[in-house]
Amino acid sequence: MNSREKILSLLNGQPVKDAPAFSGLIHVTVEGVKREGLAWTEIHHDAAKMSRAAASTFRATRLPSATLPLDFCAPAEALGTELVFYGAEENMLPQVKTFLVESATQITAGITENTDVLRSGRMPVILEALRRTKNEIGGEAVLSGMIPGPYTLLLYLCNPKNLFIEMKREPQAVINALVLLASFLARIGMAYREAGADFVTVHEMGGSPGFIGPARYEQFVHPALKKLIERLPKPNVLSVCGDATKSLTLLADSGADGISLDQTVDLASARSALGGTLLFGNVDPVATLWQGDPDQARVSARRAKEAGVDAVWPGCDLVPGTPLRNVEALSV
Repeated sequence: MNSREKILSLLNGQPVKDAPAFSGLIHVTVEGVKREGLAWTEIHHDAAKMSRAAASTFRATRLPSATLPLDFCAPAEALGTELVFYGAEENMLPQVKTFLVESATQITAGITENTDVLRSGRMPVILEALRRTKNEIGGEAVLSGMIPGPYTLLLYLCNPKNLFIEMKREPQAVINALVLLASFLARIGMAYREAGADFVTVHEMGGSPGFIGPARYEQFVHPALKKLIERLPKPNVLSVCGDATKSLTLLADSGADGISLDQTVDLASARSALGGTLLFGNVDPVATLWQGDPDQARVSARRAKEAGVDAVWPGCDLVPGTPLRNVEALSV
């Protein structure tokens, strides 16, 4: 059983002897891209170059995974949001340039179930990159198709200042928008699987209970997340950032096969609260993997295993400047 087969067995509910190290979050690095002979600015619009960038961490470190797309903003772009693509000196992932709407109410008024997100923006390029990556490294590494959570996507589409006001004054409008966006994300997640992804990671970064609070998470985010995960093919993983300790039972109730947590959560407590749900985490992507050294990465990975994780993951997406030697140390 190679690393890929071991991870797939784990994701499908079969016990494995030792917790593997991999990631379903963004783990492309500037160093890895350079090793492929690519410039950071050319990996976002060309399927072949995007695929090589996605596979670069695996090729350099043998961490047996790759994630596409390489940024969070592809679904927002497919719905019409304008993005900014940074220059070579900045080494930053694409971000939203202008918001599509000013309020959540405009989401449900201006977008319909028939909106063809799979043919818009960079989605065709991403789907082709998934197919290429599957062909290139799919026999040795697992491939994650990553989508933002509904709330995170809403933050990319809607002016946050108005959204926060709406959450107080017109909560049902926000809930309706999140449910609608969940249906779009489910279609994207299914398309990623059809293109070759082995599993789907839902990264609800902006809507984490650690960021918006447990009460708002339960009221606004959790219902839409459950609907999204119900529609996604299995296996799937829910990733949240921030201290989600007070909402662990809700995360387990999401229906996801696995939960990825960051370094602010006590893993032993999470292991107890999540029951039979797979637990992934939680090596600090900044202090340990970006700013630290291989010894720190090895110690963090070992501590995560001792705390009961089913797989060692970075706690969030890698900083593009992360040294590959630190990533490599996760598997040692």
